[in-house]
Amino acid sequence: MAKPYVMHGWHLSFFSGKTRAYLRYKGVPFVDHPVDALTLMWKIPRKTGAAVMPVVVTPEGEWLQDTTDIAEEIERRFPQAPVTPATPRQRIAALLLEAWADEWWIPPAMHYRWIYPENYKLFERDSGDGLLPWFPRAVKNRLAAYVANKMRGYLPAVGVVPEQRAVMERWTEDMLDVLDRHFATLPFLFGTRPSVADFGLIGPMYGHLGRDPWPKQHLVGPRPHLKAWIERMNAPQAGSGEFLADDAIPETLRPLFDAVFGEFYPMVEGIRDEVQASLRAMPPGRARLPRALGMIEFPMGKGRFSRAAMPYTLWMVQRVLDAYRALSAQDQAGVDAWAAALGAPQAMRLDLGVRLKRMGLHVKVER
Repeated sequence: MAKPYVMHGWHLSFFSGKTRAYLRYKGVPFVDHPVDALTLMWKIPRKTGAAVMPVVVTPEGEWLQDTTDIAEEIERRFPQAPVTPATPRQRIAALLLEAWADEWWIPPAMHYRWIYPENYKLFERDSGDGLLPWFPRAVKNRLAAYVANKMRGYLPAVGVVPEQRAVMERWTEDMLDVLDRHFATLPFLFGTRPSVADFGLIGPMYGHLGRDPWPKQHLVGPRPHLKAWIERMNAPQAGSGEFLADDAIPETLRPLFDAVFGEFYPMVEGIRDEVQASLRAMPPGRARLPRALGMIEFPMGKGRFSRAAMPYTLWMVQRVLDAYRALSAQDQAGVDAWAAALGAPQAMRLDLGVRLKRMGLHVKVER
């Protein structure tokens, strides 16, 4: 019998939820292994260069890190029922929503986890049991408290500060209403098959909003169609479903793309400008960018939001623009017409200013 794949991750983890749902949908034989302290702090950094989760270990012993790279390799090995649409508009739209879900939703996810104390007992139990499975509860709890304090230390950098609470909570509830209305009409974002966009979005929707007690009760519970989608994503029928015919993009998704082009794109432009300023100050020969740069401000709903610029986001958007450039001229024109109808005719000509390569949790400039 062939060895299974092994996924090292937690149910608490934003990105582990994305990869777990994806592996289940693809029908990949895998073991869902909670990350312990030795694996997280020694094995994973030794194999991938960063203490991160999730990581997927192939039967051949290759350690895959980063959810987008994991999915690309699994798609190569398991090509049936691809999760990236083949048609041009759906393909670009799905990749845009994946990048938006991965990068934009981090502040709301962290806000709802750490601002509401009702969530802590679950974090304490799961992280302690994961990191130190054979230790006494008191020891587990002490390590969980250390990890929690470290995570709380990241909150200001991602914009989770008291003065931004109202705008973030109002934006989140409005967007969850949009998703609930959409999932009342379709089981997934682009049809009866989940796409890369669905897997991106399940990251914040499962581990943080759909599982932590406060948001589970107050945000997901009152939205039955969103709740049902979260359940479908975590127990999918492997390989099932189809994308909508005729490269159609549901009108119910329009508010999401309004957010992508009207909020996410300005954030990306702010990151680009911070990267350019950072490059001017960097010593000659240094290519790797810091994980976070200076604070940037951009629209969020009816307000404004500030957070540190994360160069990694540019790499995610670069993937979308590369996919667009790989299309034929006719298909590019179709994508441009769709974006123009949304008020963003130049969206696919966004200038990122640099060419980036991923290095673990960092990116470096390709000179």
